[in-house]
Amino acid sequence: MSAHRSFIVLAFILSLAVVETFAQGHGGGGGGGGHSGGGIPSTPSATVSGPANRPTSSLPAGPVQSQYASSEGKLEYRTETILIQVPVIVTDKSGKHIHGLSKEDFRVLENGKEQTVSSFEEIVATNSKILPPAPKPGEFSNLTLSEREPRTVTVIALDTVNTPFLDQTWGRRELVKYLAKNIDTSQVLALMIITSHGIKIVQGLTGDPVRLLEALKKVSGEMPANQSIDLDTQASAAAADMNAFVQNGDVLYAQFHQADAIETTLNAFRAIAWSLSGVPGRKALIWATGGFPFVLSSPDVVPGGYLSPLYEHTMQALTEAQISVYPVDVRGLVNQSFGELSKSSMPNSRQLDNRYWLNQSKINSLIEFAEMTGGKAFFNTNDLAGSFKRAADDGSSYYLLSYYLDMKNDHAGWRELKVKVDKKDTEVRARKGFFVTNATLRAEMTRNSDMSYALQSPIEGTGVPLTLKWLAASAGADKKTTQLLVRLPPNAFALAGRDQNQLNLDFALAAYSDKSKDGKPTLVRGRAINPTISAENLATVHAEGIHFTDAMDLAPGQYSVRVVVRDNVNGKIGSVTAPLTVN
Repeated sequence: MSAHRSFIVLAFILSLAVVETFAQGHGGGGGGGGHSGGGIPSTPSATVSGPANRPTSSLPAGPVQSQYASSEGKLEYRTETILIQVPVIVTDKSGKHIHGLSKEDFRVLENGKEQTVSSFEEIVATNSKILPPAPKPGEFSNLTLSEREPRTVTVIALDTVNTPFLDQTWGRRELVKYLAKNIDTSQVLALMIITSHGIKIVQGLTGDPVRLLEALKKVSGEMPANQSIDLDTQASAAAADMNAFVQNGDVLYAQFHQADAIETTLNAFRAIAWSLSGVPGRKALIWATGGFPFVLSSPDVVPGGYLSPLYEHTMQALTEAQISVYPVDVRGLVNQSFGELSKSSMPNSRQLDNRYWLNQSKINSLIEFAEMTGGKAFFNTNDLAGSFKRAADDGSSYYLLSYYLDMKNDHAGWRELKVKVDKKDTEVRARKGFFVTNATLRAEMTRNSDMSYALQSPIEGTGVPLTLKWLAASAGADKKTTQLLVRLPPNAFALAGRDQNQLNLDFALAAYSDKSKDGKPTLVRGRAINPTISAENLATVHAEGIHFTDAMDLAPGQYSVRVVVRDNVNGKIGSVTAPLTVN
């Protein structure tokens, strides 16, 4: 695009922009749980059990206020077609990947009804060395990989929120053991920590095993909030045992921390999904944890209350980013019967039953969550290093099947998926379903909370690729005006309207001073960008993307500036954090 034509498109976009300021803090639909601390840091560059032998429990599962997505009523579709993509891993009985299958070998069923597969591809991850994107002076981008070749991409998340402190230490030790022996430069890995203050990046996506290992050795644990609560109280809180509540006021305290752990965990998964949404192919999320924060007896069961939309949108984000979750129970071999004592010196029969139920429910929930996303749960084993390896190696190859959603079905809820392969002695693993609810179909429902959380999150979203560049600064009396340019390449955004010529983007930025003691931003601003693009400019937008500018008035100092763009057509998030010096 020439400079003259660039200016025309930009001026047209900005002249139609509607200014909208995004409030700090939690918005509707499950925001919050974000970063708190000294500003937002920039991103640095086994026993396997399946459904057949799943443990069972005799006590009721889930809190009293559990709801079901199917209770939302009829769906209101906003588009004519919705493409569903299903990554499928096919192995033999020994776990070796099977190659060379054809489209005719597969059958896909949605709620028991066979679907017509519209596209089919076998994807094998490349083993070539990673070539990081070449940075341009003065520019900052959220693009983590310069190529579109499929790779084995794995994010390891150490969970300090739902894991006892000593088990965190054991999990880190086993992870160091795995990385020291099994990493190679063809793998793309990242290391993150789920803390009570939100998700934290230890090491961004990298193919450097030494760098990742050194970063891990510097990680320390965190005492989870429920650490001081005995097992019997935790079991009563999880089962909503009102009899125990009458006798034990700590149950209410435990339920409060449980709700906080649910929100923190789901927000962490959502942020990880955003960070990988622009990376091609299937990804594995190894979740080193001590258990799921709520009882998940079936995919349709949600935490309830204000957490329901967050749960559904988190699952949607994982699905759209093609992330399969591999929970690794870092507690290892567990015997909860006499491991901890509550107020009595010896647990009674009811306490033993509750402890057994709590432990089996944790395992069941890990299995359920893994199967929902197409992953595999590892538990009741002290070979954590081996579990990490099997999870990371699982995505070396897979088949990608696509079909169009059955939109004659207008009932909200969980759509069950089942993939069958017409080959003997094969094992098939694919996500067991996905949510179709009005909450997942309406991207505007979480518009404010998405923007608020993205401004606080330390993880850069890649769903909307963008590049930030600082422009000239002009002097003022006490502050200087710094201009910035934001570029979105072609195909980075969706166009709406009958003629596919309408943009619908939200733009926001937050500037965090390095001198801030409370972690609050010095400046927050935002606006909506929603013009109708003229016919003569539409071809240029398709070929070269869009550019727009903004400006900030800041006092001299050092800042970290967070820029967020949300595509309101599909709900995708792009964000980047860049340092700024104002002299």
